[in-house]
Amino acid sequence: MTKVDIFTDGSARGNPDGPGGYGAVIRFVDSAGTVHEKELSQGYVKTTNNRMELMAAIAALEALNRPCAVTLTSDSSYLVKAFNEGWLEKWIAAGWKRGKERVKNVDLWKRLLKAAGPHSITWLWVRGHAGHPENERCDKLATAAADGSDLIEDNILEDI
Repeated sequence: MTKVDIFTDGSARGNPDGPGGYGAVIRFVDSAGTVHEKELSQGYVKTTNNRMELMAAIAALEALNRPCAVTLTSDSSYLVKAFNEGWLEKWIAAGWKRGKERVKNVDLWKRLLKAAGPHSITWLWVRGHAGHPENERCDKLATAAADGSDLIEDNILEDI
């Protein structure tokens, strides 16, 4: 199984009703020892940071054309805790509710679960970007995408 590192970040430019964007970097080493990288970034208008964090992970996982052993590193504790602390299982068991409130972005959580399905994923959280230049790079991609006018579209990614 191919080992893949994915780094992600989302940006809503500090405004939940303002422009948002995501950035992701996918890295793997082939059998000859050559390192391959692919950058992904897209922008979207009027969204939230959490939504962009989900989109970054979805875009990166959907770009993989075969099951992989993935280490996904994000500065979103919300995204990582959903997987590492069993939040998703609780939400699904409760009909996609958190207490009495409906979980936000259910469509994206379902899409993320589908994208994650064939892979073995280790979810890692990094606080900010300290010491993680790849996540800083993703932050720059996400911010540039948020400042752009590109819209997220399905099936825009080429397979690795």
